[in-house]
Amino acid sequence: MSSLKHFFLLCCLLLPALAWAQQTPARKPATPAKGQRIELLPGTQELIGGEFNGVEIRKLIGNVSFKQGDTFMYCDSAYQYTDRNSIEAFSNVRIVQNDTLTITGDRATYDGDARKARMTGNVVMRDPRMTLTTPVLDYDLNRKLAYYSGGGHLTDPENTLDSRRGYYNTQTKVFSFKGGVQVQTKDNTINSDTLQYNTVSKIVYFFSPTRIKGAQGSLYAENGYYNTATRVSNFKSNAKIETRDYLLGGDNLYYDESRQYGLATGRVSMVSKKDNITIRGDVGRYWRTLGKAKVYGSAVMRNIADRDTLYLAADTLMSVDSRDPAKPGGVVYAYRKVRIFRKDLQGRCDSLTYDRADSVIYLNRRPVLWSGTNQLTADSMELRLRRQKIDQMRLYANSFIAGKDTLLNYNQVKGRNMVGYFQGNKLKKVDVLGNAESLYFALEGDTSLTGMNKAVSSNMALRFGQDSKLQTISFLTNPDASFIPPHELKDEDKQLKGFQWREKERPTRRGTLGKHFALPVKAKPKTKVKRKATTTKTRAATKAKARPAAAPKKPAPAPTKPAQKVTTPQPKPSTVVPAPRKPLARPVDILRRKPLK
Repeated sequence: MSSLKHFFLLCCLLLPALAWAQQTPARKPATPAKGQRIELLPGTQELIGGEFNGVEIRKLIGNVSFKQGDTFMYCDSAYQYTDRNSIEAFSNVRIVQNDTLTITGDRATYDGDARKARMTGNVVMRDPRMTLTTPVLDYDLNRKLAYYSGGGHLTDPENTLDSRRGYYNTQTKVFSFKGGVQVQTKDNTINSDTLQYNTVSKIVYFFSPTRIKGAQGSLYAENGYYNTATRVSNFKSNAKIETRDYLLGGDNLYYDESRQYGLATGRVSMVSKKDNITIRGDVGRYWRTLGKAKVYGSAVMRNIADRDTLYLAADTLMSVDSRDPAKPGGVVYAYRKVRIFRKDLQGRCDSLTYDRADSVIYLNRRPVLWSGTNQLTADSMELRLRRQKIDQMRLYANSFIAGKDTLLNYNQVKGRNMVGYFQGNKLKKVDVLGNAESLYFALEGDTSLTGMNKAVSSNMALRFGQDSKLQTISFLTNPDASFIPPHELKDEDKQLKGFQWREKERPTRRGTLGKHFALPVKAKPKTKVKRKATTTKTRAATKAKARPAAAPKKPAPAPTKPAQKVTTPQPKPSTVVPAPRKPLARPVDILRRKPLK
């Protein structure tokens, strides 16, 4: 009985302690769990145990091999640190993982707990898809990442890559390179600072300014990828294709090297190096084998020659190279809402063809040109260039020239065809060929109308001055002229049949250049607030106002004078004598003031 009582008392004393122990959480171990123990495989020729610098080691010599999980290590000799699960291997070191990855070198250190290896001296890493050589290589077996920082050279069946730094993911088979990267393919050389290479898909991804050079030209971009197998590239950020004759660029650029086809989008620019022509737009397509390039979406062409810049805008611009070596240059086609702008010449039509080999511009479908104050229209037109300057202008069918004078009258000349001659990019002479008619208002001092000359002739010749104003009209064949005084003029007499004034359609510089050649907006200068200079008098006056002034003495009242009546002088009535009216002049030949016969 006494023993049972003692046991019962002991249980009562232990129950609170046990309950407190159950409520207390278990402590975490202070040191992390160690990795799998490195196993020494049979076959080592000599084993020597001992201590080195106070650390217990095993010195292994001859045909040494280790194993840890799926990883094997082979070497000629090694130090095995038994207390920290690590190895130092020397001479002919080889690490094999999963029977697919092999790393060889002169020396290696391996931490079995962290599963990290460092290989130094003539390091070569191989897998079925590539071979990497580098002086020093670190390999994390858990993350399956190999990285180097002393320069590396990678080869595979298709390409070779060199860089200062890089790492390789043995799971995804993706290499990442950094610093002085160069990729050599069968056809191209790629230079970049940062890129990735997938050894399976053979695709190069780059994230910094990159240039691809080949026999047919070069490509440049700051972001994108290039498939070395299919030779297809997709570039972003300031992408460019450069050939011997052209430079095509845009925000985004797709190029198929096998098809010789390129597609650019977003701020597209195409430059023809031979004739200094630049075409810009929203979308650009390039067919190298066909020698054809097409730009559309607010497309604008700029041609600079002898400090004269010609702008050509349309919905679509297309350039086609010449196949004839004897006629280099090719043709530029523009269609839908074509606009031409130069300082001394503006124009508009629906479609246009620019033959760069013959230096001729053809304008079709309701063309209209403005040269100075003159408007020229016809069913179709030609502009013939010489040394990149306008030499002749030819108007075919329903040709018409009109100009506005200082009194807002419209001087008009029409005919079947016309040929205009330029000098220094200014219209100097126009020959009207067939069914010529003219209608010209005679002015006295550009301020008063003296009458209107109307003439009909088979052919006429018009001459213009420095200011592009009509000076003389010569009637060459069978002229019939009449002079109508101002009081006899009727509205129907003031226009020739077919007259249309299209000044509202005249292109402006800003409207032609559009968003792609838009001029930078100048910032308005800040207006400086002028501070009033404080003089000595003003300072004294302010001081006087600040001090309390003494009460002034009241002056004696002055004697009052009778008020005087103030009279304002009235202006004299002005007498305007009207100028004597001049008699009407006799009928004259336009500006020469010669009597008509």
